[in-house]
Amino acid sequence: MPEYNRKRRLAVLGISCLSLLMIGVDDTIVSIALPTIARGFNASVSGLQWIFDGYTVVLASFLIFGGTTADRFGRRRVFLVGLAVFTVASALCSLAPGLGWLIAFRVLQALGGSMLTPVAVSIISSIYTNRTQRARAISIWVSMFGLGMALGPALGGVLVGTVGWQGVFWVNIPVGLCAIALTARFVPESRAPVPRRPDPVGQALVIVVLGSVVYAIIEGAYTDWHETAIRGLFIVAGIALAGLTAWELRRRDPLIDLRYFRGRSFTAAVFIAVCAFADMGGFLFLSSIYLQDVRGSSAVHAGVYMLPAAFAMAVCPPVAASVTAAIGSARPPLLIGGMALMLSTNSMSHLTISSPDIRLLLTFGLFGVGMGMVNSQITVAAVSGMPLSQAGLASGIASASRQVGQALGVAVAGSLLTTQATGHTRSALTMASYPAWHVLFWCAFAVTVCGLLTSRAQGRHGKRGSSFRWRHLARQQVPHHPQSPVQPLVPQTPASPPESIWVPRQTRKTGLAGNPGPGQTFPANTAEP
Repeated sequence: MPEYNRKRRLAVLGISCLSLLMIGVDDTIVSIALPTIARGFNASVSGLQWIFDGYTVVLASFLIFGGTTADRFGRRRVFLVGLAVFTVASALCSLAPGLGWLIAFRVLQALGGSMLTPVAVSIISSIYTNRTQRARAISIWVSMFGLGMALGPALGGVLVGTVGWQGVFWVNIPVGLCAIALTARFVPESRAPVPRRPDPVGQALVIVVLGSVVYAIIEGAYTDWHETAIRGLFIVAGIALAGLTAWELRRRDPLIDLRYFRGRSFTAAVFIAVCAFADMGGFLFLSSIYLQDVRGSSAVHAGVYMLPAAFAMAVCPPVAASVTAAIGSARPPLLIGGMALMLSTNSMSHLTISSPDIRLLLTFGLFGVGMGMVNSQITVAAVSGMPLSQAGLASGIASASRQVGQALGVAVAGSLLTTQATGHTRSALTMASYPAWHVLFWCAFAVTVCGLLTSRAQGRHGKRGSSFRWRHLARQQVPHHPQSPVQPLVPQTPASPPESIWVPRQTRKTGLAGNPGPGQTFPANTAEP
């Protein structure tokens, strides 16, 4: 494998960070524009839900597929296609003549986004061959997603207040064009030596499960889910899920390796990702409507209200990483974050149209603390105690789980709002939103409980990964034929797998921190992402 000079490596890292920053901003910036879009298109609550979930459902469904496609056809090529699709789709979103077109262009945007996040981490891994440098580079790259999510609402408020809702999509165009030009100039081509075999059946079943559940939740709210067709969709989703389980267990290189769920910490991490990002999606959706349609705030003022949450989400991840590094476990940050989410969602369930600003700012800030502490440690919990060869696939599943959670959070919160407010935004939404906040509170409670189930991270000599369960799983993953090795979901450098997945511990003699931990190997969504 060729060695690249420091300037070339930094250029590639900067390009990857730029792409993830764009994804992170887009993940949250649209929320602040929803009330303005609703007035412009005369949209119902369900229409606003589809603006969110049309994006997140597709992103969650294709996040894993994007990485395997890059393995086969070339990471630089797929990355360029993803940037181009995302940029063009953003321009089309700003030109959408109606709600249906906007949702369709958001779906196209998600297809582009699914080719960016999993591919960028593979590009970084191929450029940084030294494990310490690679871990530091990925740590910097991961932080861009949290920064983008934090900047989104505040930046969106300014753009909506000055140029209209179209501005939240215009911001992606110059960033995307710049990333395309730099990628063509600096990013080298690379691919997996033996790419994973495609799994079209598994991919189709994932789409059926997520699409059926989300559609039934959103559209069923108008009939209290009594309509036969809506109930039929839930049945279809259940059958597809059973079929997906049976199919994936039979494959040697499955799209989703269900054997990982034998690990308590991994299973807990997936549930934490789903529940925490359900809180995130519901919070963004409900808060934007509350601030602008209930309190009558402008988009700019709504963005200002979101600043405490944005600041906390940007500041808390390094604090959580330091706590995990010192203790050797992601459990304390997850517990702190879960309890902060519980307190904030409980407080939001008592907000009224005349709640004082100081209470609102403190509540939003507390929610940001919760998300900041939890988000950065989901992948740490997912790979704790796992063998090195399985860290990439586990992180990919955790990233996709983030997007699944966000889609479900918006679907459930908006649907509960619809059942109380007849599907249209108005001042009565304050009372109508209380059941949704109660559901988000119990999601936060689930985050706290699952945080207790996570295990200590793998030690420097891999002692936590030496259990019989994981040794047995590792033996099952050894290919029968050397010519067809099983590749991890998100490809790693062929000659240098991700060796450093443990959490840094303070050494007794020198007091120096070890290598960066597993929380720095993948972004937050999926697939989080």
